[in-house]
Amino acid sequence: MTPTQKRKNSGTKKSLTLKEIAALVEGELVGDSDVTIEGVAGIKEAQAGDITFLSNTKYLSYLDATHASAVIASRGVVHKSKPLVRVANPSSAFSKVIAFFLSSSQTPKISGIHSTAVIAKGVSLGDGVFIGPHVVIEEGTVVGDRSCIEANTYVGADCRIGEEVKIYPNVTVREQTEIGDRVIIHSGTIIGSDGFGYEAIDGVHEKIPQIGSVLIEDDVEIGANVCIDRGRFQKTRIGKGTKIDNLVQIAHNVVIGPHCLLISQCGISGSTEIGKNVVIAGQAGITGHVTLGDDSIIGAQAGVTKSVPARSVVLGAPAKPVAEQKRLFALISKLPDLFKDVYEIKKKFEGK
Repeated sequence: MTPTQKRKNSGTKKSLTLKEIAALVEGELVGDSDVTIEGVAGIKEAQAGDITFLSNTKYLSYLDATHASAVIASRGVVHKSKPLVRVANPSSAFSKVIAFFLSSSQTPKISGIHSTAVIAKGVSLGDGVFIGPHVVIEEGTVVGDRSCIEANTYVGADCRIGEEVKIYPNVTVREQTEIGDRVIIHSGTIIGSDGFGYEAIDGVHEKIPQIGSVLIEDDVEIGANVCIDRGRFQKTRIGKGTKIDNLVQIAHNVVIGPHCLLISQCGISGSTEIGKNVVIAGQAGITGHVTLGDDSIIGAQAGVTKSVPARSVVLGAPAKPVAEQKRLFALISKLPDLFKDVYEIKKKFEGK
């Protein structure tokens, strides 16, 4: 369902003029400032009354085809008939407009505790907290002001949940987990599960107790079906502003710095330390007890087996600097021709 559809289905009607939108995004208005905008949509799906955006100039031809009433575009873009709001970053500006329409169309949760929720004695709930149906919160937990915990979520004992936290349905937060302010946790995620720790004794895998916890700092967003294990003794830590995609595994004692991006299906083994602004692309695997330096980028499906210096870009399995790995890929692609040449040479020698 598009944001435009959400607005229409909500029964509310909120609008902005292009002049107001230009002021909202601090953009340059080209065209009729009185055009009224009532919704947002992608450039292909947009209809009259919608505003859309164009961030890549290779799609300039879309301006002629779109039915949108106006377009947020990069500085320097020109169109004969379509009103434009020109900005340095069209995608970021468009997000601000989306936020306006979503905030005006979505009914906020009313604070309160659903009758089916199970709240233990000694739980502290801040002002304006919403607790949904069949939520369980164990003894000693603190939930900050204006936080929202939706249906079927379990929160263990002695947890600390900050202000304006949004926890979607069917999330499990195990005991002693600490969650900062404005954190978002999507459905199916499990935080604080036991780390995968065993010791082989006489051929039997004996479980090593995992008595640490998890710390999630402010402004982190965690996608659906993510697993974050508790530390063996200390805390598994997710740094401020880090964003985690769906289906990510973070093992015990991992420390992730601020403002990192972890993309779907990547896995991080125990006791790995990740610096700030690190990007780990989809399906990458990081072995345990290594360090990823600040601003490094781990390519998709990379297998990292040793520490990566700051500001590095690595690719492949085992992961190597991207320039070296590209040369190897190029050589490997030539192996069939090389094999054919060797086979022909071999036939010539055998014929002598």
